[in-house]
Parts: sequence; C-alpha cells; structure tokens
Amino acid sequence: MNAQPHDPCDAEFPASVLRPAELDAFSRGGGASTIPLVTRARGARVFLNGQTLFEGGAGIPLHTHNCPESVVILEGNAIVEIDGQEHELTTFDTTYVAAGVPHRFRNASATAPMRILWTYASVDATRTIVETGITTRVDAEHAATAD
Repeated sequence: MNAQPHDPCDAEFPASVLRPAELDAFSRGGGASTIPLVTRARGARVFLNGQTLFEGGAGIPLHTHNCPESVVILEGNAIVEIDGQEHELTTFDTTYVAAGVPHRFRNASATAPMRILWTYASVDATRTIVETGITTRVDAEHAATAD
C-alpha cells in the first residue's frame, strides 16, 4: 500500500542516529531527568520518545496523558502504579497505558539508578498532574534548562 502525500507517516523526517549520552538531559524534579529523542523539534510528526533517568528513590507524580503511552525499563527496577494498582518491573518489562489512565513510575531502589524509554502515541502528548490538575505539553519539558 502506498502512502498518500498527506499521510503523516510519510512526512519528512530525516533518518537519524540519536545517542542519549551526547544529548542534553532536562530535570523533571525529584531526582528524575529526561533525554528527549524522537521529538517534534527533530521532525517527528507521529509519535514522541525519549528516556528518563531516575536517581535512587526518585519518582514522578501521579499523572495522565491525552494519548496512549508505552514504557520499557532499560535499567534497574521500578514500581509502576497504573490506575491504583502497583506492579514491580525489571529490565525490559514493558507497560502500555491508555489515554486518561492515572499512572506513575518510581525507582524501586534507594541507591541504584533506573532508566526508562517512553513512547507517546502523539507528537501533541500532554501530561496532567492528578494532584493539581495542571496540564502541560510533554515537549514543553524539553525547553527547561539542561542538567
């Protein structure tokens, strides 16, 4: 099947090799920092992905997204809470969370780092913090000051 010119999957996105060790990391607060990989700024038109590194004991607040998200544990051990249920995860375990479902990740270790690879099913992904109701674009985090 040939893609039509208006098909977003056929939009110009140059082939790329992205090396996280050579890219800027942006603080998410609470001991978590994010390295954006495939982003709108690099030409993405369909999805976003990147890595988040959690220091020992670090976690992120309970939140939802406006699109599905998948996360792969690349390093370490994690606790993920999805819709009120906690699950222990280890290297290469993978999650899928539908849009609107409250979830959060935290490092299961107090000392060892934990790293995740996240993918959002939209370049227009947003995050809404459950506690405050504040919604921001995921890519807005990447405008923060680099670590």
